[in-house]
Amino acid sequence: MFLKQKRAMHKSRKDLHHSNGDATSDPPRLIDLRQVVKTYRNPAGDFTALDGVNLTARSGEFVAIVGKSGSGKSTLINMISGIDHPTSGEVWVNGMAVHALGQSEMAKWRGRNLGVVFQFFQLLPTLTVIQNVMLPMDFCNTYPVRERRERAMHWLEHLEVSDQANKLPSAISGGQQQRVAIARSLANDPPIVLADEPTGNLDSATAEVIFQMFSRLVQEGKTVFMVTHDEDMASRVNRTLTVSDGRIVNDNGH
Repeated sequence: MFLKQKRAMHKSRKDLHHSNGDATSDPPRLIDLRQVVKTYRNPAGDFTALDGVNLTARSGEFVAIVGKSGSGKSTLINMISGIDHPTSGEVWVNGMAVHALGQSEMAKWRGRNLGVVFQFFQLLPTLTVIQNVMLPMDFCNTYPVRERRERAMHWLEHLEVSDQANKLPSAISGGQQQRVAIARSLANDPPIVLADEPTGNLDSATAEVIFQMFSRLVQEGKTVFMVTHDEDMASRVNRTLTVSDGRIVNDNGH
C-alpha cells in the first residue's frame, strides 16, 4: 500500500510539474481533485452528492464556494479535508494522495496541512481558549512543548483575542469564539484553510471582521476555501465556484 502510494505521489508530482508548461511561470497546484464522485447509500436509495468534480487551486487563492443547500458544497470541502472519502476519483492536496490515506494517517496529515473552521466553532468547552489553540500542536507534536504556548499566543494576538486566553469558550462571545477557532486552525501554520459557513452564525459586523481576517491570511500566502451563502462576500474574493446538483457549474477563476 505504502509503495503504491509513493509511486502514485511521484507520478502525480511529475504530472503537476508538466501540466501547464513551464513550472516556473505558475505556482504549483496545491489542490487537485480528479473526477471525484461521492455517493451516499441509504435504504431510500443512493444519493450522489458530488458527480465527477474536477478542481485545481494554487497557493494564495481565496475561493468562495456557493450554491443552494444540498448542492454539494460541504461535501466538496470534506473531500479536500479528508473528513470524507470519495466513492471514486482522486483527491491530491499539497502533494498527498488524500483518497489513499487511512484514518490514523489522515488525522495527523490533516493536522499538519489543513486548518478547518466550522460554523459552530467546535471549541472544546472544558479547555481554556489558549488550550484549544495549543491542541493541534499537542496532537501532531509539531513544535517543542516549551514553544507551544508562545505560538498559540501569537495567533491569538494576530486575531485580536489574546486578552481572552485564559477564559473558557462559554465566557466569550460568538465572534470571539470564531476568532479562537481560526487561531486554532492556524496553530500548525498550514498552507490551506477550509472554512464551512464560518460567518453564518455571526452578526454582519462580526462576519465582516472574520472575512477581513481571511483576506489578510491570503495576502500572507495562505489558500482559503470558504463555503458561504453571503453573495456580497462571494463577490469580493479572487474566485467563486458555484455548485449545483453535485457539479461545479461555474468557476469565475478559470
